[in-house]
Amino acid sequence: MVIAELEPKAVWEHFQTLCDIPRPSKHEEQVRDYLKGWADLNGLDSTIDAAGNLIIRKPATPGMENRVGVVMQGHLDMVCQANTGTEHDFFKDPIRPVLQDGWLVAENTTLGADNGIGVALAMAALVSTDIQHGPIEALFTLDEEQGMGGALNLETGLLKGKFMLNLDTEEWGQFYMGCAGGIDVNVERKFATRAVPAGYQVAKLSVTGLRGGHSGADIHLGRGNANKILLRTLNDLGRETDLCLSSFTGGTARNALAREAFAVVAFPAADQDKVAGLLDSLQQVLRDELTGIDDGVALSCASAEAATVMAVDDQKAILSALHAAPHGVKSMSQRVTGVVETSNNLGVIRIGDGKLFCNFMVRSLNNSGTMMLAHEVISLFSLINAEITTEGGYPGWAPNPESKLLALCRAMYQRDFKAESQVKVIHAGLECGIIGDKYPQMDMVSFGPNIRGAHAPGERVEVASVGYCWDLVKSILAEVPAA
Repeated sequence: MVIAELEPKAVWEHFQTLCDIPRPSKHEEQVRDYLKGWADLNGLDSTIDAAGNLIIRKPATPGMENRVGVVMQGHLDMVCQANTGTEHDFFKDPIRPVLQDGWLVAENTTLGADNGIGVALAMAALVSTDIQHGPIEALFTLDEEQGMGGALNLETGLLKGKFMLNLDTEEWGQFYMGCAGGIDVNVERKFATRAVPAGYQVAKLSVTGLRGGHSGADIHLGRGNANKILLRTLNDLGRETDLCLSSFTGGTARNALAREAFAVVAFPAADQDKVAGLLDSLQQVLRDELTGIDDGVALSCASAEAATVMAVDDQKAILSALHAAPHGVKSMSQRVTGVVETSNNLGVIRIGDGKLFCNFMVRSLNNSGTMMLAHEVISLFSLINAEITTEGGYPGWAPNPESKLLALCRAMYQRDFKAESQVKVIHAGLECGIIGDKYPQMDMVSFGPNIRGAHAPGERVEVASVGYCWDLVKSILAEVPAA
């Protein structure tokens, strides 16, 4: 009901549909099949390629047949995260946002404005009756958030347009002409276990209260990573007491900064007061370090149960490697002021049942930088005889300052909004580099509305900026030059 009242209705009605249909990464079939049926009902030609991506085509309006074809591109999946204690099944339950001071907000879950708004904008253009435009193709990809699988496996030869509007960035008034590439490094290692020593107390340690965020767009903000904080906690406690680790669960997504992490540990019961004091002291240190960034960071300890803990040698090797593992900004670009060049996110850790699994998402504007940092991680965990695999590697998007589409976008922005736009390169991964690798003649620009907190509960989108994006899309489509 909240969304139904928003303007422009031409866009928001489609976002409402996307909120109603579950669309976790790798499970987009329901929303994709809905969109294909919707295209059929509206007399639009559509194709599903071998990778499962959906392409919907709309012919030019009369007199515009000779214009350059425009591809409007977005991804169908969303990051699915909910606050602890929130009962929400992302495979069944709709997203139910609220309106707060001009922003549409999902208070305890992710909203899916990333990239639901981009998809809704493309849908609105496909069924519009009052826009003059050349040929339009809408490319809706799968699995962007968990490995760019749809774009990586996109068929060649299907898209005819030479201009592409990627509608997947989050700062209104900024046009993006380049982005980082990346790769995932997955680490696995088995370990031996032993019984909890006699006279030891079992407890659950928790790191909560962090903001989290997008591992590309927010990596430079200095926000806490719950995984690294809990590893630091275990390291500090291990110097003061005989700490034994039973299990560790931290982070929920490869491309999200870990907001929460939990470990079940055992330590001598006689050290209970010492452990409590150390946790209080470390919590204050963390709050001092994260003042103004993650003021809500909290360390807590509660009674728990466990039958086994890690063998001593395995615990030392695994926790030492994880504690030493890189996270955060590795280097800043020397070519684009203020832009992160290379970074790494320790997004997920799972330790239990005799097995370690963790995931690192490495990004860089330079493909060489991606591989350099990935091999640092690989080298580190090779020292503890872990099994290491890489997957989902994708190229960056090289900036083209001479882009004709960029010039058109900036001109329309200046004409319609009486202001100068900004041109940016983003450290987060976009699908542009991958698509450009398959369609090298494609001229691409990315823009979008103001979105805050993508990939974390509380994600929100500024309503007014969605309207601005819609106005800009219409202007661009109407002014595309002749082919």
